[in-house]
Amino acid sequence: MQNPKYYGKYQIEVPEIPGLFTQVRRLDQVAATVKDAAATLNVKVNGVKVTPKLSEQDELMLQRMLDAKSAAIKTQQEASMLMRETVRILRNQGLTVRDVVELTGVTPQRISSLKA
Repeated sequence: MQNPKYYGKYQIEVPEIPGLFTQVRRLDQVAATVKDAAATLNVKVNGVKVTPKLSEQDELMLQRMLDAKSAAIKTQQEASMLMRETVRILRNQGLTVRDVVELTGVTPQRISSLKA
């Protein structure tokens, strides 16, 4: 039996290159390892698309996380746009930076930077 630290955590199969099987410990190592393994078979590889096989439960969890992340980014972008617009309107109506700070809960420095 080999030392466990040398076992790959991920087994790699490339259907387009018969006979290419290898292992890696991390997903970020797949592309380089596939290119090296392909070179031993005299096959040139231009690009590698990694498609891990996850359990259905893990796939669902991953998709939920990606959906939530996407929604959070969209919400943050909307909040930023609303903050800029709110600060602009309030400052143009004559409110001081300190007044806008009190209304929005944002630091004076941030208010000043959004004013432009």
